[in-house]
Amino acid sequence: MASETDEVDRIVGAWEQQRPDLDFSPMEVLSRVDRLSRHLDRARRDAFRRTDIDPWEWDVLSALRRAGEPYQLSPKQLLQQTLVSSGTMTNRIDRLVERGFVRRESDPADGRSVLVTLTDEGRVRVDAAITRLMDAESELLRRLTGTERERLAALLRRLSLGFDTAPPLP
Repeated sequence: MASETDEVDRIVGAWEQQRPDLDFSPMEVLSRVDRLSRHLDRARRDAFRRTDIDPWEWDVLSALRRAGEPYQLSPKQLLQQTLVSSGTMTNRIDRLVERGFVRRESDPADGRSVLVTLTDEGRVRVDAAITRLMDAESELLRRLTGTERERLAALLRRLSLGFDTAPPLP
């Protein structure tokens, strides 16, 4: 496996010839992450297209599905999970209601509040999408063993946690 090369190896090799004074190890890692991200984005778009949902619909529907029965969350909870503005969320809920994927219901604990509930059709769509998505993502990782996947996940988690706890960049 060490004898295999990819486009990043060729790019880094050329840079090392031109700038031997620099450490290109960050490029070796992050350029591959970037390239893999593009493959993942394509696989996700395809899984959602085949399920006839948009990526933004996936964000909302999957948040509701992950909530467990009765598959409902407040708009505020959906905002926290999808990281969009209040106006955007209202628009998204409206569009999902039109498609029959969710419905608005009065919150029994507070009649002035609303809960967004996943419909049976919404659940069918999100379940089909997650199945297709996991198939596609498994295909992207097919060259790695289970142990290698676990090791890679642990390393990426460690790297990600540094960003999750760091103050935002200006």
